[in-house]
Amino acid sequence: MMCAFLPACMFFAANETFPENKLQDEKSPYLQKHADDPVDWYPWGPAAFAKAKAEDKPVFLSIGYSSCHWCHVMEDESFENPAIAKLINETFVPVKVDREERPDIDSLYMSVAQLIAGLSGWPLTIILTPEKKPFYAATYIPDETRFGTTGMVELIPVIKKVWEDQRGQVLESANRITNALSDIEKMYGVMSGKIDESVLSDAFEKLASIYDPEHGGFGTAPKFPSPNHLSLLLRIWKSTGNEKALLMVENTLKHMRMGGIYDHVGHGFHRYSTDRKRLVPHFEKMLYDQALLSIAYTEAFQASGSSEYRKTVEDTLNFVLREMTAPEGGFYTAQDADTGGVEGDYYKWTAREMKKTLRRRDRRIAEAVYNITEEGNFSDTASGMRTGENILHMTKTLTQLSQDLDIPEKKLSLRLEGIRAKLFEARTLRERPLTDDKILTDWNGLMIAAFAKAGAVFGEQPYIDAAARAAEFILDTMVSSEGTLLHRYRDGEAAVFGQLNDYAFLIWGFIELYEAGFDMRYLLAAFELNSTLLSRFWDHEESAFFLTPDDGETVLVRRKELFDGSVPSGNSIAVLNLLRLARISADAALEKHASGLLSSYAKLVQDSPTNFTQLLCSADFWLGHSYEIVVVGDRDAEDTKALLSRLNREFIPSKVVLLRDGAEQDGELDRIAPFTRDFSRIGGKATVYVCKNSACMLPTTRGDEMLELLDRRTTATE
Repeated sequence: MMCAFLPACMFFAANETFPENKLQDEKSPYLQKHADDPVDWYPWGPAAFAKAKAEDKPVFLSIGYSSCHWCHVMEDESFENPAIAKLINETFVPVKVDREERPDIDSLYMSVAQLIAGLSGWPLTIILTPEKKPFYAATYIPDETRFGTTGMVELIPVIKKVWEDQRGQVLESANRITNALSDIEKMYGVMSGKIDESVLSDAFEKLASIYDPEHGGFGTAPKFPSPNHLSLLLRIWKSTGNEKALLMVENTLKHMRMGGIYDHVGHGFHRYSTDRKRLVPHFEKMLYDQALLSIAYTEAFQASGSSEYRKTVEDTLNFVLREMTAPEGGFYTAQDADTGGVEGDYYKWTAREMKKTLRRRDRRIAEAVYNITEEGNFSDTASGMRTGENILHMTKTLTQLSQDLDIPEKKLSLRLEGIRAKLFEARTLRERPLTDDKILTDWNGLMIAAFAKAGAVFGEQPYIDAAARAAEFILDTMVSSEGTLLHRYRDGEAAVFGQLNDYAFLIWGFIELYEAGFDMRYLLAAFELNSTLLSRFWDHEESAFFLTPDDGETVLVRRKELFDGSVPSGNSIAVLNLLRLARISADAALEKHASGLLSSYAKLVQDSPTNFTQLLCSADFWLGHSYEIVVVGDRDAEDTKALLSRLNREFIPSKVVLLRDGAEQDGELDRIAPFTRDFSRIGGKATVYVCKNSACMLPTTRGDEMLELLDRRTTATE
């Protein structure tokens, strides 16, 4: 119907001028990218919904983010098309939201999409009443109907007619959806029970059932990194000695590092792979993936001692320092998947480009190591034909390649680093993907934790310093005059009220940063933020944290987010924070909150443990496998450093570590952890006190004795 109308519509629109939309003053790079669209976009806020009510129009809500490939496609096809923009403007009040800037709105309406149509992903399209109640949901919508998907040109007139002629049914449907959201929130809170070791065992069995032994990871395609799964498996291995759990982790990490999901030239991980083999990724690079995968590889290094894991962490963190770190010290959000409108163009190589960049001997090594061919390994999405482009990836280990190429492994490693440097230099001449340079408190919390943990484990002070610079930036810039956190910083402006993940992830980062360098400022900040989190986010009836604070904007329902996805749930991280702070301070009230949350949602976790693997990491800590470790000694003395280095290199995930060094800050430690007040050095040497279940064992000055006391598989703990 509308295809015949479209050319005339386009002709009419081409002679029409469009006023500037309302995104001109927004700070989000994603919203700014849409500021020149002919669509009359509004940012989320009262003005848009007041206009919708006054003009009796539904709201066209479009949610995306800067590095989202299909968001760019929908913009190119529809939002920059004057004819389609005219249809949108006449029919709706259009509202554009950056999901990373307003995760509460994204979370709510993504739940709507799953509830209405079983859909998930971005761009997310929701049609709302002026009261913000949803009645239609979709993800990417093409400009015109194709491949069985209704296009914008055909869809918009249908929605307009339904809104005008069947208003009663529309409002009834919107009310049903809203009530269903409310019912789901209430249902979760009555699923109480008990979490014990059997839940961890069941989680292992379910992960094992979806594990891919050939290519690592879980499921088939698309394949996400799933660092939460890996963290849980490492803890199961540590507490039970289950070697299969460790094997699953190592095989997965090996294949990710070798696959196309990893950037072999510039380092860092792409978002996920579209195929089972991890060859073809979605090419955007997200800050949270760099953080969570760095933590997973760091813990795998502790568990196995493999130098390859350490190198992966260092390469990834160095990429973040080089390309995703602001001059002020905070970390940027993401790098785009596209350059020049083509996804992944920056990262792919033709055999001809290799010939221009490398000498013959180096080129032959690169072709063998990274599987470069004339026909390429990348296929056009539409035609399925090979394009001659290659995604660099490895199908053999360095040891195997050393044998194949008859080059000693160390020499081959050095040659590859030289080759990588030449490719990197050549790649810098290409158009670079855009960087989303806003700074998010929650994702910075994750990155602070990653840098701090890696710095402590590898003895790399520059990583601890990077974590501290980011922490200072957040404390100086992202805290309101009322002492509450703000969520987003960009272009000199900190804004958007802090949400659960901001507090939970930053507290995690501060605890890790304290244990990496023992600066009491970060431990005190963690306790202060945790107190604010409990006072402003805690649901006393259902023993969990709301996503938004008590004075934040509530859209339809005040939600609690529980499932662990690409980013862990704020509730999952908050539980572990509560437990760690409780062990540090011997504050039973903090542990009571943690156990209350675990109990309140136990039935939900039991029914679907693989959706709660980060929460189960917290449960592992809670189930009696944790230690309080107090080191007494001069932090700059060699004997103190030796004990801490020995401790940091071991995989002992369920512990807290405190330092008494006789300095002024010991007074603050006495206030927070009074049980440490009488601990002292033995014979003037750095001394370790290991405590468990509120009982401390005999102190020791020897690293090997310390580790014996910390062997979780022994039963004699007193």
